Amino acid sequence: MSCTADDVVAALRAGADVVAAHRGELVEMDREIGDADHGENMDRGFRAVMAKLDTSSPDTPAAALKLAATVLISSVGGASGPLYGTALLRAASAAGDAAELDGPAVAALLQSGLDGVVARGHAELGDKTMVDVLVPAAEAAGNAAEGGQDSAGVLRSAAQAAQEAAENTRPLVARKGRASYLGERSAGHVDPGARSTALLLGAFAESAGVRS
Repeated sequence: MSCTADDVVAALRAGADVVAAHRGELVEMDREIGDADHGENMDRGFRAVMAKLDTSSPDTPAAALKLAATVLISSVGGASGPLYGTALLRAASAAGDAAELDGPAVAALLQSGLDGVVARGHAELGDKTMVDVLVPAAEAAGNAAEGGQDSAGVLRSAAQAAQEAAENTRPLVARKGRASYLGERSAGHVDPGARSTALLLGAFAESAGVRS
């Protein structure tokens, strides 16, 4: 199974649904170690993406990713908009003008998205950020692609790794972002950005599984 523009749009809609469903959870998580705005910002951003998609018909995966990136960057406050937007822009660039994306191509998109987040936020593994989820997710995706998995299988592997990785941010001491101001007190909490990243990857994988 390959991933088309319609599949990317379906995945983005699934992502919007999961963000809306977990908005309150993300707000509370961010209230503990941040500004308490992550859930609201993400929900607002993805609702804006959905509104744009309702009046647009991207003809390639890259076009759909670029549309979402542009909307998120312009509508989401704080660090989330630029980081998620950069990830999607890098993914769009990796997709090029391909009409369909196979397993290795989807894995390459995840790696490109990770590279974009690192370049934009300068975070490293262990800093208690979304990078702590994207690194193992991209690695799992690459391994799945090398093992012959299609796009749905690659996303499923990435999502499984992401869920565990998000929980693994709990004992970490934040070294980036607002949470870093708390020092040792940031330990004992899951990073909200890590959680939202895992939720999105899970939604993308579920969407792909429905289609496969």
